[in-house]
Amino acid sequence: MRFHVIIPARYASRRLPGKALLDIGGKPMIGRVIECAQRSEAESVAVATDDERIADAAREFGAKAVMTSREHNCGAERIDEAADALELDDRDIIVNVQGDEPDMPAALIDQVARLIAQKPLASMATAAAPLNAAQLRQPSVVKVVCDRDGYALLFSRAAVPWTSGEDISGSGGGADIARRHLGIYAYRREYLRRFTKMGGCELERREKLEQLRALWHGDKIACADAVEAPSAGVDTRADLERVRRNFA
Repeated sequence: MRFHVIIPARYASRRLPGKALLDIGGKPMIGRVIECAQRSEAESVAVATDDERIADAAREFGAKAVMTSREHNCGAERIDEAADALELDDRDIIVNVQGDEPDMPAALIDQVARLIAQKPLASMATAAAPLNAAQLRQPSVVKVVCDRDGYALLFSRAAVPWTSGEDISGSGGGADIARRHLGIYAYRREYLRRFTKMGGCELERREKLEQLRALWHGDKIACADAVEAPSAGVDTRADLERVRRNFA
């Protein structure tokens, strides 16, 4: 199995502008993410960005840097452009590692790459981890529910599945069925090209979850329990301080 890691990292961020370059224990966040990817079995590690400062930082940490458009609507579109620039083959497996996951386990990167290779019916592969009742009610925590064969049925920021008859102030009762979705994806180059040409769907726009585009069009997403799960990504100043404490 051969695969490539591409890390989408744009400069603009609504809550933390320039977060890819923010310091975590003496290194920029993008450097931490690159180091995680380099510990995996990936044949290559590249950063797809719209900012020369991020590109320079990527090169300093030994990753390829690909300049991409500022007009992309999601990370998959940015990775698709980078895959063209890198001249990847249609059969190549690409693992999308988010640029704000500075403690992404290398074992998890390898796991999702193997999963897509082993599931010929799957268009995408991803991973999930256990969920508690408090996380079930948090919109910042994305939930996934799978079928008996390990394919995703739905992703949502809402508390799903809801247990009929429960008070809305309660746990919802779905934490034993839903899992915490981890924002890592694997796909074959050929599918990624098709995915970006599909255009968004209403579910994707409402939830701000690009993987819903695949389900909307009837494509299968394989989802496995993570062999090792990262902490939550960095979206807010509080997240940044938490990660800084962990690395300290």
